[in-house]
Amino acid sequence: MGRLLKGHEMETTISRERLYYRIGEVSRITGLKPHVLRYWESEFKAIRPHKEGSLQRLYRRKDLDLILKIKKLLYEEGFTIAGAKKKIRDLERLENKQLKLKLVEKGSNGEAHEFLIALQEELKGIKKILE
Repeated sequence: MGRLLKGHEMETTISRERLYYRIGEVSRITGLKPHVLRYWESEFKAIRPHKEGSLQRLYRRKDLDLILKIKKLLYEEGFTIAGAKKKIRDLERLENKQLKLKLVEKGSNGEAHEFLIALQEELKGIKKILE
């Protein structure tokens, strides 16, 4: 049925220009069955495909990257679902801390620093609206 794509095949299949992928395409790219993808949606809240009026799941590149990360944790590194959830949360926190550090480091003069802090708050507000 679904064959697992090798790294170089996957990169050519996952287009940087495409905004959305249907569940069948994601299944083919990742080598995971659609029911596994739907189950992971229920377990990992960060996987949130867009659903059109027809309720067709449309995954973004960000979802695809996360699915591949989860697959690696579960299938290659031997994590449980709970362990993978914790690892994903920890990685997200680390990425957020690194982003905050970069914002503070670049804000060496007071005016630029205040601007970056205000921008950060604005982005947090937008993120909440989108969630």
